[in-house]
Amino acid sequence: MGAFAATLLTPDRSRGPAYVVGALFFLGGCAAAYMLPAPTWFNVVDLVLAYGPPTLAGHLLASRNRRTARTAD
Repeated sequence: MGAFAATLLTPDRSRGPAYVVGALFFLGGCAAAYMLPAPTWFNVVDLVLAYGPPTLAGHLLASRNRRTARTAD
């Protein structure tokens, strides 16, 4: 949702703000993985799957929304 909102708030729907939001969430996830006890496999799966793909998906959905709205006019 953060990457989606960041992309929607950008006038030209660039990917930079979405990736910044994703990177900040990833840093928070790294901090949580460091502070909370969990198996190593869980931390790896969490950090790989919970931050990158949703960031990319949020950006793609928001940018597709803009392209669709432009072609409908």
